[in-house]
Amino acid sequence: MTAALVRPSNNRMIAGVCAGLARRFGTTPKTMRVLFVVSCLLPGPQFLVYLALWILLPSEDKAATGAAAW
Repeated sequence: MTAALVRPSNNRMIAGVCAGLARRFGTTPKTMRVLFVVSCLLPGPQFLVYLALWILLPSEDKAATGAAAW
């Protein structure tokens, strides 16, 4: 089974979005961060998606207490 999509409380750089996505998809956080930075060089709403995920994804601490995890 795959991990729930939450922002982990450890291994964060800014908000934990890349670390949470990396855990969910089975890659390393460093790889996910590099992919995000490279994608920001391309036109598109990457930064807005990051901000939306920061707001929408529950923190691992809150998910453990019963908040819905994606």
